[in-house]
Amino acid sequence: MKRLRCFALAGILLVMIVGCQPVVLWGEPPLPPAPAPKPTNTASPTALPTLAPVALPTGKPTNAPSLLWIGPTIPPLLRERALAWGIPITESSNDANLYLNLSQEDDFQVTWIYALVAPFPTVTDDVSASDLKSAWNATYSGPFSGLPLLMDESTLAAFTAIWGKPAAGAVKVEPAGKITDTAWAEKPSWGIVPFEAIEPRWKVLSIDGQSPIRRNFKAESYPLVVHFRFFGSSETPQVDLPATNRDPSKLATVILTGVTALTRATAATMDVKGITFPGKDIREMMLEADIAHINNEVPFYGGCPDPDPNQPNEVFCSATRYIQLLTDIGTDVVELSGDHFADYGSKAMMETLQIYKENNLPYYGGGTNLEEGRKPLLMEVNGNKLMFIGCNIKDVYSTATDTVPGSVPCDFPYITGQIKIHRAEGYLPISTFQYHEFDSPEARPQQEIDFRTMAEAGAVIVSGSQAHVAQVMEFHNGAFIHYGLGNLFFDQMQTVGGTKIKRRGFIDRHVFYDGRYLGVELITTYLEDFSRPRYMTPEERGSFLSDYFGKSGW
Repeated sequence: MKRLRCFALAGILLVMIVGCQPVVLWGEPPLPPAPAPKPTNTASPTALPTLAPVALPTGKPTNAPSLLWIGPTIPPLLRERALAWGIPITESSNDANLYLNLSQEDDFQVTWIYALVAPFPTVTDDVSASDLKSAWNATYSGPFSGLPLLMDESTLAAFTAIWGKPAAGAVKVEPAGKITDTAWAEKPSWGIVPFEAIEPRWKVLSIDGQSPIRRNFKAESYPLVVHFRFFGSSETPQVDLPATNRDPSKLATVILTGVTALTRATAATMDVKGITFPGKDIREMMLEADIAHINNEVPFYGGCPDPDPNQPNEVFCSATRYIQLLTDIGTDVVELSGDHFADYGSKAMMETLQIYKENNLPYYGGGTNLEEGRKPLLMEVNGNKLMFIGCNIKDVYSTATDTVPGSVPCDFPYITGQIKIHRAEGYLPISTFQYHEFDSPEARPQQEIDFRTMAEAGAVIVSGSQAHVAQVMEFHNGAFIHYGLGNLFFDQMQTVGGTKIKRRGFIDRHVFYDGRYLGVELITTYLEDFSRPRYMTPEERGSFLSDYFGKSGW
């Protein structure tokens, strides 16, 4: 069953639902191997201070003024929280009667999750726990062989206490605020950062299939977990101590997709193999998302003729029964900015909107008229306030007026104004485009200008829904821009320039946490049966990502 979520159109009360159990996305990964013995190599790139004792020193008077010692293992965020307590700090553990430090006992109070990261344009997706320990000991021979793990001083101190000292050259220490820039400047590179340091320019690498940015994350089978403890005398003061830096009730995921057009050969295949057939390979992944977006370009219409795979024109509609595919994969949001929404006129568009309402599917980028269609769609999931806004750049297809339904035109002053207003209110804006279509991956100059305008207004994600050929991506003004995702459910299997480029597509899985955008996981698909996207094989995915990272200038 899909994870519960809540949503509302602009102006409607937003409701937050928490505490739902996640659905496993890619199945249960194997447990990591048993921890390896501590290495005998004692070389370390950084001398570490002595760790605090696990009990108070004997003979210390219990009525002495409170002095807090914060151990070198404490990550920056937890250190900031401790400093806010207002307890006087001492640099010497021998002078302290209160301690905040790593705990390797069962009575820990704080669980801190760390992430294995690499610069975003990294092809490798997963590293085994045994390979990570081998890298710590400088015996690793995989994709990152010979590259030091970047981390800050506190991360090094924490894992040295757990794993033993790293081999010479296995770790490179950088200030916490400079690790991302260093990693990008030195790519290929990798590192370990606390969960709260994840940001969009990182790619989070899973370890034995476990990733802290996924809902099916299991900390008990993940090696980058550190426990901390605050302790002291019987008069130890009460302090605001967080239980963890990763609370799953604050995590939200949004999936954005490319072109859906349930018509022509796609519709004919559905009539033969079943309405839900096109979604069978990606269904569980779509259901797992808190918000699953579909850009449906074609109206549902009761008078739609039987599908013709060889249809000579491009006037499209879908049988009303095909809505079952969208509900079966857990669609939560429908984008209506597509070129073909008005192909069968106002009657078909109004029938489509009624079908969406009957199935509790909110929509944006189009509607019963211009006023409704251009309004942003506001949603809230696990405390993350999200905004969707979209438009069609081509005037010939943006038919919505004050009295006529359809997709809405791109009114840039209005859209950027809405982005600025709602960003100031704490929303994280997602701007999507039905843009001009191109038969090659590169973004065109005017396309770059238009997409970047949304990022400069405050959108955290700018995504092209229109592309039949997937396009490149970039980071701009702190936003992730993907100029085109490619086809999702559409029958284009023909070659372009001798390649099957229209069969390759992206599904972008965006991650939000506690009101902040963490970044995106690129899910790569390949079209089969004129209708069905399947996951790429590792070889296909590696080639596809390498190609697009290169074309993106990375």
